Amino acid sequence: MRVAVAVGHLDADAVTFVREAERLGADSVWVAEAWGYDAFTPLAYLAAVTSRIRLATGIAQVGARTPAMLAMSAMSMQHLSGGRFVLGLGTSGPQVMEGWHGVPFRRPVSLTRDTIEIVRKVAAGERLAHEGVMVQLPLPDSDGRSIRSMAPPTEVPVYVAALGPRNLELTGELADGWLANALVPETAPVFLDPLARGARGGGRSVEDLDIVVPVAVEFTDDEEEAARRHARGYAFTLGAMGSRDHNFYTDAFERQGYGEQVRTVQRLWLDGHRDEAADHVPVDLGRRTNLLGPPEVVRERLAHYRAAGVTTLQAKLDGPLEQRLATLETLLGLCAEVPTDQTGQEQSP
Repeated sequence: MRVAVAVGHLDADAVTFVREAERLGADSVWVAEAWGYDAFTPLAYLAAVTSRIRLATGIAQVGARTPAMLAMSAMSMQHLSGGRFVLGLGTSGPQVMEGWHGVPFRRPVSLTRDTIEIVRKVAAGERLAHEGVMVQLPLPDSDGRSIRSMAPPTEVPVYVAALGPRNLELTGELADGWLANALVPETAPVFLDPLARGARGGGRSVEDLDIVVPVAVEFTDDEEEAARRHARGYAFTLGAMGSRDHNFYTDAFERQGYGEQVRTVQRLWLDGHRDEAADHVPVDLGRRTNLLGPPEVVRERLAHYRAAGVTTLQAKLDGPLEQRLATLETLLGLCAEVPTDQTGQEQSP
C-alpha cells in the first residue's frame, strides 16, 4: 500500500515538507483546489524542486475549465514534470460551481464522462471531435474546426473523486484511479460494488484502479479525544458542503448506515446551531475514517484498509514540520509491517 501526502496551499514550509516527504518515500503529493488557489500552479513549482514524487491535482473542478483547457494544462504538467503528473478530477457542487465559477451544475456525471474522453483524445494526439451529452466539439452551427493538439502525445492518468453510485460506475469504467472520500473500510462495498460494476462494463476489474483514500493521521495515546475532535470537524462537511436537498457527503454516509445521525447534523447546522451540530457527529466517523491512536491501533486500522482493497493512503498531517515528517515516517514503516499471506496477498484483519 502506497502512501501519498496532501497539501492545501503552497508556501516555503509546504515545499520543504514535500521535498522531505519525497526523500522518505511518499508516492505522490496532492494539491487541493477549492475557492482559493488553483491546483496546477503549485504543482508546476513542485515539479521544479522534486525529482521522483508524483504530482496530482486533488481535485481540479470539472466545469471550471473547458475539457480542452484541462487537457492542455495536464499535458504541460506532464512535460514539465517528466511524466509524473496525475489529473485528479471532481465535480465539486452547485454552491461552488454556480456561486464561484458561474457555471450551471447540470448533469455532472455526463460532464465528467465528456471531460475524461476529451482529455484522452487530446493527449493521444487525435483530431478533436466529440459528440457528448454536455459537450459537442466543434461547436454545432459554428465556424469551429476539428483541431489536433500542437503538443506531442502523452499519457495522462485520470483519477476521479466520486461519491454517488452513477459517478462511481463511471469511475470504474473510465478512470485510472478513484479518490475515495468518506470511505469507512468496514462498509467499503457501498462504494466498491458500483465501482466494480463500472469496471466490468469497461472490460476490466476494479483491481485495475488505484484506490486512494484520504485520511488524517495522528499518533496519540488519547484515541478517544482525537476521534471526537475529528468527528466534530465533519459538521462543516455534512452541513455546509451542500444544500439541504443536495449534499453528496451526507448521502454517502447515509448509505453506510449513518443516515439518522448525519441528517440530524445537517439540520442543526443549516438551522444555525453549529456547535450542537458538531456535538451530534458520531465519534465513530472520526475514528473509522482516519488513522488515530497509538501505533498498534493504527497498524490494526491499516489492515482494514488493505482488506477493503485500498492501494494508496493520502495522509493529511497537521502540526509543525518536524512532527508531520515524523508521523509520515512512522506511517510508512507501519504500512510496510502489515502482513501478507503466503500468496503475497494482503491479509484480512
